[in-house]
Amino acid sequence: MSTSEKTEEQAPAAETKKPAAAQQQQQFQVDVDDSHVTALYANFCRVTGSPEELIVDFGLNPQPVGIPKNPIAVTQRIVVNYYTAKRLLHALSLSVQRHEAVFGVLETDIQKRVKPMQQR
Repeated sequence: MSTSEKTEEQAPAAETKKPAAAQQQQQFQVDVDDSHVTALYANFCRVTGSPEELIVDFGLNPQPVGIPKNPIAVTQRIVVNYYTAKRLLHALSLSVQRHEAVFGVLETDIQKRVKPMQQR
């Protein structure tokens, strides 16, 4: 990951009285120091929240098919306000759209992805 990433911000769609130039997307550079980042893998996510913030828990489910027999250990928690959550939602949505445009639609229903075993 580079130490400089592009961040995009948009004016809310509901604000229609602003001049057209103010409604256009603004792009600017934000310097990011990721020299001390720790990359972790998660295949489980739980979202909870309050009126002020969202809590996103991540963990590793050792049994991703079916109902887990043991509790899933949550190992990372991110707490964000709803403004940051909305920006994250937009960024993730754009990233998934770009991925699907290149590699095809991602099927999230595991039952549609599992191939039945052949009987011998």
